[in-house]
Amino acid sequence: MADKVLIYSRFPKSMMARFAERFELLDTGGRPAGEVFSADELGGVRAMLTAGGTPLGAEAMDLFPKLGAIVCYGTGYDGVDLEAAASRNIAVAHSPGANAASVADIAMTLMLATTRRILVADQYVRSGDWAASKQSPMMRPQAGMPGRHIGVYGMGEIGRKIAARCAAFESEVGYFSRSKYDLPYQYFPTLEALADWCSVLMIAVRAGAETQHVVNADILRRLGADGYVVNISRGSVIDEKALVAALSDKTIAGAGLDVYEKEPHAPDALTVLPNVVFAPHIGGHTLESHVAMQACVLANLTAFFEGKPLPHAVKSA
Repeated sequence: MADKVLIYSRFPKSMMARFAERFELLDTGGRPAGEVFSADELGGVRAMLTAGGTPLGAEAMDLFPKLGAIVCYGTGYDGVDLEAAASRNIAVAHSPGANAASVADIAMTLMLATTRRILVADQYVRSGDWAASKQSPMMRPQAGMPGRHIGVYGMGEIGRKIAARCAAFESEVGYFSRSKYDLPYQYFPTLEALADWCSVLMIAVRAGAETQHVVNADILRRLGADGYVVNISRGSVIDEKALVAALSDKTIAGAGLDVYEKEPHAPDALTVLPNVVFAPHIGGHTLESHVAMQACVLANLTAFFEGKPLPHAVKSA
């Protein structure tokens, strides 16, 4: 009989197909588990699969008295209460680095689209204004990549790939991280110092209580009128109200965003701004990334049910 795995978050069925070949899936469809399955069914659940950003606290864990493993699809695990899991002897695992390349690629895409005003240029062509030789102040020359100061906040797998890509564009790269590494990039001791130095701030830090709204009005002010911010981390890292104000009053020049404080992000004061490029949290959404993330999930679940240590356990859990 196949081992049972509860699907706690809402996932497309196509993404679950590989897991269904190996396990019996109890899919909640993203609804509260208690509304979909009986207490008896939940009582037998030993492992669950969740999206890292989905809130999963002590109260939810207590619905599953036999739960021994929480496996996150993707690198993030910020929605999981690690202390609650540890106190209940529940192992937490994720897919570290599996989508790093694709997330770094979307960071570069957003940066180039924002700094070179690609959406404005696209509309300039589509509208006929270019053909009509109409002047547009938004089409004036912008700074290029050679010599530009790029600040990377967070130097994990994704941050390192972003830094390498920026260096290939002949930019100067600096970073701030909890640790200083032996890397060919300038290290800054604080986020404030990094923001003072750079003209583009790339946010690649892991989300958590210590990074909640850490990119605030002061950090944005330090970037300056020619500065940009790109976020492919989690929306919680930026104070979104401060960001709207900074973009509206030209405190900074623009932003590229793949993540938001509330997702999916509905049209609001942020989305009407012309100096922002948006993506719907698709940083890790490539075929290669999904194959790699699914491989990590399968390895974690297989090891758990075989009584072995999880190969991609969250170390702080």
